[in-house]
Amino acid sequence: MMNCFHATKLMSESQERALLLSEKVGLKFHLMMCSGCKNFSVQLPFLSQVMKAYAQGQDEAPPTEPPK
Repeated sequence: MMNCFHATKLMSESQERALLLSEKVGLKFHLMMCSGCKNFSVQLPFLSQVMKAYAQGQDEAPPTEPPK
């Protein structure tokens, strides 16, 4: 079974590359059982947006609100 470290790593990597089918299946199964990782998966797009804005020097403008 996948642990939280591996799950969050895969979620982050999925922002940069397509996951393999086995990775997707394992991750989906883990997310069904782990509320912490599920919350992380919901917040990841917001975190990505903030980091991209910061890297482009747009840290002065407030980002959109994260999902709740």
